[in-house]
Amino acid sequence: MADAAPSTERRGGAGFGGPRRDGERRGRPMHGKKDQKGKKPGRQEEEKEWVPVTKLGRLVKDNKIADLHDIYYHALPIKEYQIVDKFLSGETLKDEVMKIMPVQKQTAAGQRTEVQGLRRHWRSCRPRRS
Repeated sequence: MADAAPSTERRGGAGFGGPRRDGERRGRPMHGKKDQKGKKPGRQEEEKEWVPVTKLGRLVKDNKIADLHDIYYHALPIKEYQIVDKFLSGETLKDEVMKIMPVQKQTAAGQRTEVQGLRRHWRSCRPRRS
């Protein structure tokens, strides 16, 4: 019997998190489902028509609010990304780095230096309000 080849089949249930005989996993449960691997959460339903949830969203969809200026003027919170998308859909935003500066932070081990930047975003063709 010394000539018998060792079995390549792995048996579980002996510890160390190996597979068990009944196919059950050990350890932390898997988050999500296996068939959704690689899909990212977020704007997956962009093709569907926007159904506003907030009062501001309903006003924007009904064209009662004409510009982002009106929203910011009355300090209304924007809780739906579709509101901004509706106003900035055809325009191009410009981006500019205005200032880069080193910032020091005191830690228990001493000082730590980080680099902080200030950016500015604006619309290239913005009509003036009079």
